[in-house]
Order: sequence, then C-alpha cells, then structure tokens
Amino acid sequence: MRKNISTENAPKAIGPYAQAVVASAGTLVFCSGQIPLDPKTGEMVGAGDVRAQTERVLENLGAVLAAAGASFATVVKTTIYLADLQDFGTVNEVYARAFGQALPARATVQAAGLPRGALVEIDAIA
Repeated sequence: MRKNISTENAPKAIGPYAQAVVASAGTLVFCSGQIPLDPKTGEMVGAGDVRAQTERVLENLGAVLAAAGASFATVVKTTIYLADLQDFGTVNEVYARAFGQALPARATVQAAGLPRGALVEIDAIA
C-alpha cells in the first residue's frame, strides 16, 4: 500500500515529489525534506537566521506529519542537512524542543547547497 500525503499547512512540493508517503499498510510515513518556506506565501523565512529557519522547518514537518496521522512522537529517523555545520548547536536547541523525550535516530550532514539557499532542511520517517 502507498498513499501520498499533501497538506496546505506546509509548503507545496517545489519539485516532482510528495510532502510525505504512507507505506507498509499505513504503518510507515516517509516525509520529504522540509525547508523554511512559509506555506501561505511560498517565500523563504528567516533569511540568514538559522534559528528562525529551523523553527519554520519543524513547523512545516509537524504539519506534514499531522496530515499523515503521525507526530514528532512517532518519528523514528530524521536527517538534518545544514549549509554550515557550525550551526549544529543552534539547530540542536530548536530540534530538542520539538522532539522532547521522543528522540529518533538521526544523521546530520553539511550540504554544499540546499534548495532556494536555505540554511537547514530536515526529513523524517515516522
């Protein structure tokens, strides 16, 4: 079974991909990477401010998870992509607030470039 998820509460996909896909008879949700776009305007938020961008990314990811019937508490794996690994500590602070005690497995990598010049992108499996 496979079901694509789309919600107006997160930015529309800016390429040929779904916001998320529910698979395995409805037990797994694979969320595409979210960048700091305002879902209403489609514009980047927090130019140059990795804290503001991370907050927006997690709001977008939370909206996609909710649309799929999941939440941060059900996430089992994330990947964080950073334009600059020096932002690791700041991103961790914001990320920790979103996930609380339900910490998933995670990888963090520095990327040579992210879509639309974003400073951070996060994807998830729930």
